[in-house]
Amino acid sequence: MTDSPHPYSALTPDVALDALDSTGLRADGRLLALNSYENRVYQMGVEDAQPVVVKFYRPERWRDDAILEEHAFTAELAEREIPVVAPLALNDATLHPQGVGRGCKDAQASTTTLHRHAGFRFAVYPKQGGRMPEFDRADTLEWMGRFLGRIHAVGATASFAHRPTLDLETFGYASRDFLKQGRWLPADLVAAWDSVVEHALASVAHCYARAGAVHAIRLHGDCHAGNVLWTEAGPHFVDFDDSRMGPAVQDLWMLLSGERDEQQAQMNAILTGYEDFMEFDPRELHLVEALRTLRLIHYAAWLARRWDDPAFPAAFPWFNTQQYWQARILELREQIALMDEPPLVA
Repeated sequence: MTDSPHPYSALTPDVALDALDSTGLRADGRLLALNSYENRVYQMGVEDAQPVVVKFYRPERWRDDAILEEHAFTAELAEREIPVVAPLALNDATLHPQGVGRGCKDAQASTTTLHRHAGFRFAVYPKQGGRMPEFDRADTLEWMGRFLGRIHAVGATASFAHRPTLDLETFGYASRDFLKQGRWLPADLVAAWDSVVEHALASVAHCYARAGAVHAIRLHGDCHAGNVLWTEAGPHFVDFDDSRMGPAVQDLWMLLSGERDEQQAQMNAILTGYEDFMEFDPRELHLVEALRTLRLIHYAAWLARRWDDPAFPAAFPWFNTQQYWQARILELREQIALMDEPPLVA
């Protein structure tokens, strides 16, 4: 089932600015929409303070306890001086509608990182500057590896109770089944798609079997270049919205690109830094192409699940076309071949 149509139709600029006011911060009227589709994210000016970034969560996607679990994980990382951008603990307007500084005697007892206003849940983050990281540089990848090792060393100390695990069931079978429920594919491509997806998922299962029982830890979950801001101090990790349990290599493989020899050199650089802080299980390298395959299938299902949101047809007009599905079928066939090859080595 898809989300209800127009999930953000009531999120007008005035509602967004009033939401920030409800936390005790005073919006100065400046509002800039940032690039985000799953949620709605705005940079907002604040009176007598630095701008902040406000994320309005997609209705019905996460339960409150899952969002708070993500916030707790980022706070745990920040406490250890790992450069993540964690949400701010601000006034809880549901307990003190007048707000901190306006009659609230016990601000400490009423602060939270998850807020509500006009039917929307939201979080407020400090603005973090930075540029896109240069993942083609070995020193950048080694630096990334060091901080990912630190994140995973913390992530391995406990488990999520309310967030899902990235595995063959959640990203593979569930995505396959959702696409089968709707008329997303042209009729002449349905048989080819169904066949290649079944073959691809069988290959993913074989990769997991070769890897054996790998240990699932708390991850960033979506560690691509767009979720890393680079400064002179190094990387800053943002947007833990997809954080979940899974194999450590999930946060590493998205840093790889190019031909096999290039990816091998990149992985060497990453692990050089990573293993300063966290031991890496080399069996997980069997999962690199399997996880890439799961992401491809999951991404197609994600677009389909969100198609009732008018932002998606506008941003992804090529989805659900003959050319799109032909390209995905070819892509999965290439992934099947790659999953049959020997893995990268540690």
